[in-house]
Amino acid sequence: MVTITVPKKEYENLVERALRYDYLKQTIEGDIFSAPPIKSAKVVISAFKKTKLYKPTFIASLEKGLNRSSYFKK
Repeated sequence: MVTITVPKKEYENLVERALRYDYLKQTIEGDIFSAPPIKSAKVVISAFKKTKLYKPTFIASLEKGLNRSSYFKK
């Protein structure tokens, strides 16, 4: 077995890169281009409103975008 000495800063950088690579790999392996399971724009909008995390302007913009979409039903 061969021992290699690496400065701590470089080791931390390598570990961080490895973790980022693993996260990216898991994300890509998932089906990121599949269609959303819900086709109702009203259901999506109401779910966003229930969280109370989003401003009304964002909700209005989201609703406008979903209404333009050919995928979502009104």
